[in-house]
Amino acid sequence: MKTCFVFLSAFLFSVIATAQLHTTPKCPDLNIDILKGSVNGIIFPNATVDQIRANLPCFTSFQEEGDSSKCGGGVYYKDKGVSFYTRRDYIEIGPDFKGKLSLPLMHASRNSLFQWLGAPQMKDKNWDAFQTSYGVLILYYDQADKVNKIQFSTDKANTIRLCE
Repeated sequence: MKTCFVFLSAFLFSVIATAQLHTTPKCPDLNIDILKGSVNGIIFPNATVDQIRANLPCFTSFQEEGDSSKCGGGVYYKDKGVSFYTRRDYIEIGPDFKGKLSLPLMHASRNSLFQWLGAPQMKDKNWDAFQTSYGVLILYYDQADKVNKIQFSTDKANTIRLCE
């Protein structure tokens, strides 16, 4: 009986000794500067998967860059409404974005954008593309002509390759 007790005690201590605490990654608040084309001042549209994951560790999913991955690779924050398309060098902000924009573009009226962005470089029925110092800013509109999606890239309007 004594041997059984010692064996059982040793087994329990070995299980406890190998147990480790795992922490949930704490993600900083997302602050997107539309005019500079950055997230939190350190992540730009041409960042790599590793750079994004290191600075924003709370991603919901990611794909390494490569021809076989959807859209060439990316890091996705579905709970925050942001996706980074790393091989195509652009960032997409959805209508459910949880963070802060330097310009209040999300849900803004199409007619009110000139004061911040000037005239669009390219126009379509559902989107406008604006030339920026870093590349291009594309705004998409819903049926009421309010912004419901934002994309920005280091590429130019005529060379950007979007994932659809």
